[in-house]
Amino acid sequence: MGKIRLALLSGGDSSEREVSLNSGKQVYEALDKGKYDIVKYDPKTDLKQIVEDAQSIDVSLLILHGPNGEDGTVQGLLDLLKIPYQGSGVLGSALAMNKLASKKVYEQAGIKIPPYIALSKGDFLKIDSAEIDSWIDRLGLPIVVKPACAGSSVGMSIVKKGEKIDEVRSKILQAVENAFNFDTNLILEAYIKGVELTCGVLGNSKIEALPVIEIIPGKGYDFFDYNAKYLKGATQEICPARISDDIKQKVQDYAVAAHKALFLRGYSRSDMILSDGEIYLLETNTIPGMTATSLYPQSAQVAGYTFSELLDRLILLAMEG
Repeated sequence: MGKIRLALLSGGDSSEREVSLNSGKQVYEALDKGKYDIVKYDPKTDLKQIVEDAQSIDVSLLILHGPNGEDGTVQGLLDLLKIPYQGSGVLGSALAMNKLASKKVYEQAGIKIPPYIALSKGDFLKIDSAEIDSWIDRLGLPIVVKPACAGSSVGMSIVKKGEKIDEVRSKILQAVENAFNFDTNLILEAYIKGVELTCGVLGNSKIEALPVIEIIPGKGYDFFDYNAKYLKGATQEICPARISDDIKQKVQDYAVAAHKALFLRGYSRSDMILSDGEIYLLETNTIPGMTATSLYPQSAQVAGYTFSELLDRLILLAMEG
């Protein structure tokens, strides 16, 4: 049997381009060159080439993050070209990428989430002090402000309590304006103080929940933001998490339930907060970070998969159809 001709897609044109390129480089280095004939593509510049090469591609690995990569757009193109790829299809990718849509799905599935308010850019022109006060009344302080469709905590802010209400209102407006730079729809969310946890799942028809990771942002980070995620040493990640067996089981159950509710396949990673014994699901990632030290590969390693073996498994799941 000859080598599998594999298309490795990384880069793209989202705000997470550099993260994607770095992940793609590490994935390329970890792939078994004895098994795969690898061709690298950057969707920002190489879409035409992918179309031209489609008939010679056996399978693809999408190491893309953010809009035009993780949201179903590239997945739709590959579906049209009949190129298998790891992970979720158009529907699941689009649902998970849109935090507002996924929250509605979580609610329908009975998964606990923080209280939230949806805000569109068209509404922004109507915002006054009374409107902001109503948000504070409903959600309390701190308030989390984030774009509905962005990853890696891009555009996200946390507005804390202040001595003067006018200062708090001003900070909320600034956070909203900043988030609108990344999307036309936002989510205002109650801030849940607690232990940050994340859990990956793996498989198509048979879904395996991976070990839970506990995330401890370093000093100076209010939450697991972009810098806390990607600056070396900024965050402590503990796997398995220091939680009871009952909590671990519930976190894993939530990860599997979210995966199924969003119509996902292959793999995903769901982020949660543990607070006063309650678990709140925040979001689900359909293409988790894939450097060797990213959260998902860390968890898979504890489950017994080397980075190279994990990539082999994802490719096999993609080719199952």
